[in-house]
Amino acid sequence: MAAVMPVPENIAAFLETPTPDAWLDEACSRLPEMLLDHANCELKAASTALGFLYRYPERTALAQRMSRLAREELRHFEQVRSIMNDMEIPFERLSASRYAGGLREAVRPEEPHKLLDMLLIGALIEARSCERFAKIAPRLPEKLSRFYGGLLASEARHFEHYIAFARSECGIDDGEIEARLNELKALEAKLITEPDDEFRFHSGNPA
Repeated sequence: MAAVMPVPENIAAFLETPTPDAWLDEACSRLPEMLLDHANCELKAASTALGFLYRYPERTALAQRMSRLAREELRHFEQVRSIMNDMEIPFERLSASRYAGGLREAVRPEEPHKLLDMLLIGALIEARSCERFAKIAPRLPEKLSRFYGGLLASEARHFEHYIAFARSECGIDDGEIEARLNELKALEAKLITEPDDEFRFHSGNPA
């Protein structure tokens, strides 16, 4: 078993609640399913980044960063697929999880609140991914543990980019941003701690 990997302090402080131990226990017993959903998550993360690029091409800094982020997420997808191939785990497309669907439903339709919500939700997803990588890595076989430990820095960096753009690109004052962020944090914590019938990388407590 690998050494304990602490959750980065800024990530732990940002999230309202830690991942339940029951999810970690479930993940360790269902590695093929965790890897399959992780691969799907990386593909969806690349698609999300490209979506920002298509929707807001006039926002130069945002478009440039999201282009780079999409390429990085696709590299992660390829890395997970390689591990799956080594373990003879077939790839298949999965539908959105309850977690992703619940956050997506909270996005407001009007601009600039739509952009703000999507960026804040992006930050929450990246923060949760980073936290789960740190917590699951010490419980995994050595090769997987090294891989997940190696993803911590990039996930934390993606989180920081999403938060920075939420503050710089939306033209919304800091007080309103913080109020909305607190609402979305509470929703995210609820989705993480409630019982979940379906196991996914971002699922809640196993039902």
